[in-house]
Amino acid sequence: MTRNLLDYSGKTVLITGAASGIGRATALAFAEQGARIVIGDVGEGARDTVEQIRAKGGEAIFQHADVADSASVQSLVNAAVATYGRIDAAFNNAGILPPTADFADMKEEDFDRIISVDLKGVFLCVKYEIQAMLKTGGGAIVNTASVAGVIADPGMAPYAAAKHGVVGLTKAAALDYAKRGIRVNAIAPGLIRTPMTERWLADPQFTQALMANSPMGRAAEPEEMAGVVLFLCSPAASFVNGAVWLADGGMTAH
Repeated sequence: MTRNLLDYSGKTVLITGAASGIGRATALAFAEQGARIVIGDVGEGARDTVEQIRAKGGEAIFQHADVADSASVQSLVNAAVATYGRIDAAFNNAGILPPTADFADMKEEDFDRIISVDLKGVFLCVKYEIQAMLKTGGGAIVNTASVAGVIADPGMAPYAAAKHGVVGLTKAAALDYAKRGIRVNAIAPGLIRTPMTERWLADPQFTQALMANSPMGRAAEPEEMAGVVLFLCSPAASFVNGAVWLADGGMTAH
């Protein structure tokens, strides 16, 4: 009998930023494969994600968590371990977008906020997730970077800086723990249709400019990212470590 390498029955998966979008779609996908889900988010919409999982017979809990705050992240990781005994996989997806502005016009407080959530937040999550995983034999971690982690777009300097940083953190952590049973990878989505990108997709000129660089000519749905994350956290990806998986419809292929 062929083994189902995407079977997460009995596994505990911690996900940040699952109130909507990619995080919610991935939480639901993990739950459908039998995983017990722990969600950390500042958005109360994550409670609805938990209810959707439970309505289908799955197990899930939610804890309010600010990824930019060390104590909040530690509390989230501790809650996962206290409830389910371990963390087998983690998807660090929480993030925010900056106001669009030319480099010299970007406000310092906007830069600081993006770096705090999108970069420091990933650092803190990976740090405490690794500490927990080392106690139980290892695990797999996936961070959400972006195509902005490998290229840059106009008006997005803080976001590009943060996401390039996520790529660097991912590779650094992967090297440090490769021989200790922990794999760390990142996904680099292109334009995804989520509540966070609604303001972009509502602007016809902005959307047209983005689609001009998209061979597939469309934005992706959040569910199209979920499968990549499940694969990277699974035994099917057992030799994938320190990688940045582009999921951009070919945007960066030219």
